[in-house]
Amino acid sequence: MAANRSYLSPAEVPAVIPVFPLAGALLLPRADLPLNIFEPRYLAMVDAALAGPRLIGMVQPDEAVPETAQGPGLYKVGCLGRLSQFSETGDGRYLITLTGICRFSIVEELAVTTPYRQFRVDASPFASDFQASAGEAAVDREAVLAALAAFLDANKLEADWDGIRQAGTETLVNALSVMSPYGPLEKQALLEAESLKARADMLVAITQMMLARMPGDGDGSLQ
Repeated sequence: MAANRSYLSPAEVPAVIPVFPLAGALLLPRADLPLNIFEPRYLAMVDAALAGPRLIGMVQPDEAVPETAQGPGLYKVGCLGRLSQFSETGDGRYLITLTGICRFSIVEELAVTTPYRQFRVDASPFASDFQASAGEAAVDREAVLAALAAFLDANKLEADWDGIRQAGTETLVNALSVMSPYGPLEKQALLEAESLKARADMLVAITQMMLARMPGDGDGSLQ
């Protein structure tokens, strides 16, 4: 039952979690992040998660933080995910999907004998993450859709617009943030946004800046 349980408040989040440091990987509450696991230490981490509560924390390496004997320095904020899909490839890899539960702050790294890193974390600063659809009314949904349309057009990509229009605003903003092709700094800023509106506004702004830098006949406008 622990594997399929719901987490309803910061108090229910384990104090110690395994962490997967991965640059450019963004996990957000109630969004899905597919991962291809092949390093032995992270295969061991997935095995342990499957045998336990199926929880893994995603955190990006931070180049501004000194590396330690345990590995690269990390940003102080990550996101906890539940291992919601799992398959073996036959060549020693795992294909998994993490579904985001909540963000957390790193308190300290623990001295452990496991090949993967484990941290003491605190989810209490992110109590709003447990409230589905919180802040949706404040989001400029049309601006988000306009940014997506401009990005797809500039990159000559197609999308399922019927599905996009039917998606809830939180689902739309978080899924687009997770799938966005931006770098670690932008991904971390989207993760740490204080509200859904702030994340949506940031996503639009980042997309607009990227389009403005693209060569072409257009002016990069999202209007």
